[in-house]
Amino acid sequence: MVHLLFLALLQVALASGLSAPSPAVDDYDVLQYVNPLIGSTNGGNVFAGATIPYGMAKAVADTDSPSNQGGFTFDDSKITGFSSLHDSGTGGQPSLGNFPLFPHVSCIDDQVNGCAYPKRTRRIAYDHDSVVARPGYFGLTLSSGIQVDMTASHHTSLFRFQITSNQTSSPLILLDLSDLSDSRQDNGTIYVNETTGRLTGHARFLPSFGSGSYVPYFCADFDSDAGIRDNGIFVNSRASTDVKNLTVSRSINGYPLPAGGFVRFNHRLNHTIKARIGLSFISIDQACSSAEDEIPNFDFDATRSAAVDLWTEKLAPIRVSRTGLDSSVLTNFYSGIYRTMVNPQDYTGENPLWESSEPYFDSFYCLWDSFRSQLPFLTIVDPSTVTKMIRSLIDTQRHLGWLPDCRMSLCKGYTQGGSNADVVLADAYVKGLSKGINWEDGYAAVQKDAEVEPYDWSNEGRGGLASWKSLNYIPVEDFDYAGFGTMTRSVSRTLEYSYNDFTIAQMARGLNKTGDAERYEETSRYWQHLFRADQTSFISGAETGFKGFFQPKHLNGTWGYQDPITCSNIDRSGRACSLQNNGAETFESSLWEYQFFTPHDMSALVALLGGPDEFNRRLDYLHDQNITYIGNEPSFLTVFQYHYAGRPGKSTARAHFYIPRFFSPTAAGLPGNDDSGAMGSFVAMSMMGLFPNPGQNVYLITAPFFKSVDITSPLTNKTAKVRTINFDSAYQNIYIQFATLNGKPYSRNWITHDFFTEGGELILVLGSSESTWGTGPDDLPPSLPAVVPEALIDEVQTSDVL
Repeated sequence: MVHLLFLALLQVALASGLSAPSPAVDDYDVLQYVNPLIGSTNGGNVFAGATIPYGMAKAVADTDSPSNQGGFTFDDSKITGFSSLHDSGTGGQPSLGNFPLFPHVSCIDDQVNGCAYPKRTRRIAYDHDSVVARPGYFGLTLSSGIQVDMTASHHTSLFRFQITSNQTSSPLILLDLSDLSDSRQDNGTIYVNETTGRLTGHARFLPSFGSGSYVPYFCADFDSDAGIRDNGIFVNSRASTDVKNLTVSRSINGYPLPAGGFVRFNHRLNHTIKARIGLSFISIDQACSSAEDEIPNFDFDATRSAAVDLWTEKLAPIRVSRTGLDSSVLTNFYSGIYRTMVNPQDYTGENPLWESSEPYFDSFYCLWDSFRSQLPFLTIVDPSTVTKMIRSLIDTQRHLGWLPDCRMSLCKGYTQGGSNADVVLADAYVKGLSKGINWEDGYAAVQKDAEVEPYDWSNEGRGGLASWKSLNYIPVEDFDYAGFGTMTRSVSRTLEYSYNDFTIAQMARGLNKTGDAERYEETSRYWQHLFRADQTSFISGAETGFKGFFQPKHLNGTWGYQDPITCSNIDRSGRACSLQNNGAETFESSLWEYQFFTPHDMSALVALLGGPDEFNRRLDYLHDQNITYIGNEPSFLTVFQYHYAGRPGKSTARAHFYIPRFFSPTAAGLPGNDDSGAMGSFVAMSMMGLFPNPGQNVYLITAPFFKSVDITSPLTNKTAKVRTINFDSAYQNIYIQFATLNGKPYSRNWITHDFFTEGGELILVLGSSESTWGTGPDDLPPSLPAVVPEALIDEVQTSDVL
């Protein structure tokens, strides 16, 4: 009966003039819609240069901007060099940027001491109109007249310096033993081959958001149409052609002493000089052999073409209809996808810390950011690479004892909240990734996070486990002598540990560990112990009208206090909200936002917050009052949580509010740092109309930003098709009226991962107002059964009476 009613409605819709389902999507070159410069200013911190998917070599111009975490910033800052190791979209200190090259047209009086060597004196402006960034390519022209182009293979960068001066000159290219953060430690070393001009060496540096240090090696070769004139080393502002080798200390003034080597070339009009930089974390020999194997003939065009082919292959799974759309919409979408594949980086074969035949990936910066949508997105479009990442994470735990929550430059990064590698592994597990993964080892790794406290839980695992197990929450001002970390974030850690446990339960149930599954499902409800039913919230002295918020709780069970708007977008208190010792009890967001972070237990949360209508009203308030900050990852899921309270249309409306208003295809087009592609994945999945609830086999359905979307699984070669009826590019018709899946009525407002692997066709009929589609109790996404302790229910009811 329902099926016949649906078909009748569909026939009425078609008869009323609505367009038929959009046809299959044509193939086209998606790289025309990729702009790596998006987010290269205004704090986006993206890597805008030349690389291949997940490549180690990342060539770009480095600037002296305060926000040069990704190297290049498209602003009024100046160029300090061109380097080959970078991360993308990170916060914290600038990352990598080791061993920059810098070209001089010539030296004053034709003397090597007539060139500027330190960053502070050599920096130079560039022509903004000359900047070109494409997948596998970056180029610009310096104010000195040197045009610099670059491309990259996996471990090697290739730079091309074209000097079009009208007078003969003897250009000089220096290589500096520095990085973006000036973190070089003692014993930076460079060797200069007098005959060939090859520069080799290494130095020790500090990571940008972690502990320890790392040693990269370089091997620089030059190809010039004029030949080498001489070479040597420099220290501070002076240089010599007589000295060929150098080992330099850091110095005592907190700023590494400028030092490195240089090669000077013969006089000639219109020079072209190519510089090939091989990189390694193992040895100079490995850096040289990688360069010689990957770019043997300094062939710039062939190297760039190979990089383009790799990007074309990686972006092949997704095609959308271009009907009626401005190209900016497509650029926003595909550039977001592109950024998800810049980090993490494939360092397989470049890990000096242990011997293993397993893959090794680095630049998980950080999993707290990427578990939410980036890695779930890659699980759809690049599952083979995600499988390697999972194997790498498990292998890291085998050798270092713990799954990382953050990792960069071969170092342990800082833990921001929970043990979120648990979510990453669970997400891959429930979505069927398996090739080469030892899931028993994977389960042992996540279970260790839940059961054993590490000595230094600022870098890995979880802290406060004694309190967690005895009190069932993380107390404010906890007494923890088993391990050590920053005694802050008690509320957000409690919420994250709860969710981490739920994802472990998902794995346990799949592995037939029923007792573990039941136990971790129970501990995943511990978030309820910090819900204070009578807590109010004020903004600018006026009561918001909402009661019931999470609050910190002491060891003795008494309540502490944190203003619910502290650490929010509208907080003006100046309170520390990150990893500072005096930080808040929530990390990088407010209690107003964290009140919605129970991704696995939404039915209980909806009940606690007063039922669906009150839940939606509260979620509206979060967004409408600008309490949330869409430039930070905790906001992502709040855009779509209306699904759990029967209002999926409001999720669509929120997605259209934030895109493109806060995410646009411009250099300043990101609301915050991209966090290694996290923001890119939010854009991509929102615009596809299928947003994940990570660690669960759930994608929340909203109206896509395109007339149709095709997603072909690289594993099965089957295509998931989303087709719309009555799509309009002005986005007036953004509400789903009804839907079919493979020709049958479909009312659930969510879908599972087998839609992508098995293929199928989801047809969405759109309209200009909300409908009843996806609003029924049986249409809502799955959640733990709504188990709320009676005492807490009584508290809520008493609070309501008061």
